[in-house]
Amino acid sequence: MFNLKDKFTVLTEGKPEKVISKLAIPTIISMLVTAFYNMADTYFVSKIDNISATAAVGISFSLMAIIQAVGFFFGQGSGNFISKALGRQDIKSAEQMAAVGFFYSFATGIVIAVIGIIFISPISIILGSTPTILPYANEYLKYILLGSPFIISSFVINNQLRFQGAAAYAMVGLVSGGLVNIILDPIFIFNLGTAGAAIATVISQIFSFVLLFVGTSCGGNLKIRLKNISFKFYYLKEIVKGGLPSLCRQGIAGLSSIVLNTVTGDFGDFAIAAISIVNRIAMFVNSVIIGFGQGFQPFCGFNYGAGLYHRVRKGFAFCIKLSTVFLAIASILGFIFADELIMLFRSDADVVEFGSAVLRFQCVSMPFFGVIIMGNMIMQNLGMVGRATFLSTARQGTFFIPLVIIMPLLFGKIGLQAAQGTADLITAIVSIPLILSVMKHLKTQND
Repeated sequence: MFNLKDKFTVLTEGKPEKVISKLAIPTIISMLVTAFYNMADTYFVSKIDNISATAAVGISFSLMAIIQAVGFFFGQGSGNFISKALGRQDIKSAEQMAAVGFFYSFATGIVIAVIGIIFISPISIILGSTPTILPYANEYLKYILLGSPFIISSFVINNQLRFQGAAAYAMVGLVSGGLVNIILDPIFIFNLGTAGAAIATVISQIFSFVLLFVGTSCGGNLKIRLKNISFKFYYLKEIVKGGLPSLCRQGIAGLSSIVLNTVTGDFGDFAIAAISIVNRIAMFVNSVIIGFGQGFQPFCGFNYGAGLYHRVRKGFAFCIKLSTVFLAIASILGFIFADELIMLFRSDADVVEFGSAVLRFQCVSMPFFGVIIMGNMIMQNLGMVGRATFLSTARQGTFFIPLVIIMPLLFGKIGLQAAQGTADLITAIVSIPLILSVMKHLKTQND
């Protein structure tokens, strides 16, 4: 039976710093493991003495971002609703939303798999494949598409568990799958090449899916039952309301990667490989902050649903301070050891020179990433769809896409290398007044 009382008491009465930290530890571990096995794909593929193979993994990242966007759309949309419903102690609605989010997402994954496999070559070209990269990209994407229903559904269950305050169960599912991926990567890659990396990823995602689904029946969590599925438009509307910012953020990340790959392709396969490596390194650092923010989300949802607005403000301030300090330290280390970090993946002189410059530019703006991601998460949790969607698309879309097109035309190679860092800095500046308005809104509410 679902146990709401204990979770409600802990989330609405415990010290915010302690509660958020406890919830964040499993989500940070989950995000780090996910980032690590994404890095493992790039690392082991890079050991195949072929720059085009390494670049293919970077090209494929665009489609992975879009598939993940669908998972986050249903997961964040249903999860946001679930946490606020549980804050109101409305278990029936929460159970129905859990079923709607899961079954709709799995069906969407099947549609994506069928359409993607039929049009795999055109999709690879659209993603930015050059003629030399195309065969490797097709091999990788074929297996990723086959596994997309399980990849999407895993993200949904993971988010639903987190928003219930069951981050430990969510962590077990993702971490176990990640470890399976890391073990399988060298076995499959050194025998099957680029396709092996995708096969290892899909097997690990299916493994995670099974564990996460089992987790919905353990520890007093909401069970996903077919009988609870509802076709009411109300639930779909709530999923859109809570999940649209995530869909836009991840979808724009995929679109920006396509644009980036297309622009970078003019400089050569080595440039695509270099940026692919930098993206994996940056994602590893950013995963800590995203995981920390995910620990804040159930705390925010429960307390906002319960009308405890002062706790939401206090928890948010704690997240901003801690994330900024961590990112400042990471940016200094990344700037100093940029060459060495790139050389962990490839030692080609062109790749190292190009990639280290990109990484150093990103390190300059890295301390501000916490403001961007925490601001986006609180707006999304509070149902401020317009502001959350704008902020979620600003970093990788509104600012980055024009910059990555224009800056190389004006400044050449340096312009391309500095585009992401510049977009991050502008987004952080824009997010500050939006965050202040949210804090003002919470302060005027009656606890």
